[in-house]
Amino acid sequence: MQEFEGRVWKLRDDIDTDIIIPTQYLAIPTIEEMKQYAFEPLRPELPGLIASGDIIVGGKNFGCGSSREQAAEVIVALGIKCVIAKSFAKIFFRNAINNGLLLIESKDLPDHCNEGDIVKVEINKKISCNGKEFQIPQMPENLFKIIEDGGLIKSMQKRNRAKRGDR
Repeated sequence: MQEFEGRVWKLRDDIDTDIIIPTQYLAIPTIEEMKQYAFEPLRPELPGLIASGDIIVGGKNFGCGSSREQAAEVIVALGIKCVIAKSFAKIFFRNAINNGLLLIESKDLPDHCNEGDIVKVEINKKISCNGKEFQIPQMPENLFKIIEDGGLIKSMQKRNRAKRGDR
C-alpha cells in the first residue's frame, strides 16, 4: 500500500461523528448493516455511490464530536481507502488507526480537488491531483504498520502469531 489511487468524495469542514454515523443507528447489530446510513444527515445517497478504494477529502476538523469507534469502522466498511483532510479530531485519529483507516493531513489538497477527481497517494511522500503535487507529513512506521495490518487488534494478533511461530 505504498502507492494507490482513488476517486474523490468531497466533504466540508467539521464533519462530526454524528454525521458519519448518526446516533439512532448505533444499535444496529453489525457494521455491515450500519454502513448504509453513513453520512445520512449530509448525503444519504453517498453509501450507495462509494466504490471500494475511493477516497474521502474533507476540510478542517474531520471526525469531531463524540468518541464513537463506529464512525471509523463504518468508513472502513464502505471500502474507503483513506481520508484526506485539513485536520482531524484527535480521538477520531486514534479510532481510525485502531480500525486500519489511513488518515492523511493536507492543508492544501482539499482546496485544489473536486468530487470525482482521481487522487494518487504516495505514502510518506506526496499526493497528486489535477497535475499538482502536495507534500504530506511522514507517518511513523509503527502507525503505518498497524494500518497496513488492518487495525490494532489484527496487528497485535499478527505479531503474537509471529512470536509463537504460527503461520
